[in-house]
Amino acid sequence: MILGFSGNHFLAEEKAREVMQARGLPLRDLPRIGGDDVRLETLAPLLAPSLFGEAALLLDLEGVKVPAGVMDLLARSGATVAVLDATPAASRLKLYEKPGVGEHFPSPAPSKPGEVQGWVTARARQLGLKLDRDAAQYLAEVFGTDLAGMAAELNKLSLLDGPLNREAVQRVVGREPPGDSFAMLGAATSGRPGEALLQLRRLLASGEDPFRLMGAVVWQYSLVARCVALQQESGGPVSEAVAAQRLNVKPYPAKKALEVARRLNEPRIRAQLGRILDADQAMKSGQDAGAVMERLIVQLSV
Repeated sequence: MILGFSGNHFLAEEKAREVMQARGLPLRDLPRIGGDDVRLETLAPLLAPSLFGEAALLLDLEGVKVPAGVMDLLARSGATVAVLDATPAASRLKLYEKPGVGEHFPSPAPSKPGEVQGWVTARARQLGLKLDRDAAQYLAEVFGTDLAGMAAELNKLSLLDGPLNREAVQRVVGREPPGDSFAMLGAATSGRPGEALLQLRRLLASGEDPFRLMGAVVWQYSLVARCVALQQESGGPVSEAVAAQRLNVKPYPAKKALEVARRLNEPRIRAQLGRILDADQAMKSGQDAGAVMERLIVQLSV
């Protein structure tokens, strides 16, 4: 029987551990094959039955180009094989879902910030942790889609007593949240230069190239300017779905651009586009890129 575990690698392995344990086959006791060892000559002897019964093993396909014949060998062997296969090819997926041959256990990963925050909140609840909303948001910001990293931090936090707020969690984790260029522009256009500069410095500290960051600002402000034009054209608010369709972008950047555009009018957006152009030319003329970006963020906050 081939048991295919797809989706997020960390979640897939957790599911495999649960399923195999229920079958009396603890994952930790099984041979684990991955990387360059995924080849016929390595697998064949491990799949052969022994005096103790049918064989069982864990096959990890992360980063592996599966050689020809491997899946056919698994299907013919009669062994119980747990396969970690994050994004299975159509032929492997068909095998996992074939009655009497395989069984498929998908583990889709949370991808949006709200989904990741929801996942970490649920995980903390399972561990009996009193993790407040801001602390969960902090972990989601710091780790993004690194679920294994978040799970490891939650295990450490389980050693602490009492409620866990953002400050307590940040002391244990010891990492600053990454900067967010949309949050930076949102704070700037809301007249919060301190918050906008904090986001900028986080972005630069994380290794973001100032010229790439300027390119992002130019692109984002072009979306904002077009959203301002859409609002004027419609004579009122514009929905995220309409903006995404008209701008030919995904819903998230359309949403963020609309949030900024609602605070601006045509004269102000023109003035700010002029400041962005001046800053871009200053960086290209050799002025200190970080200092130019900081000055621009302050100017956009006025």
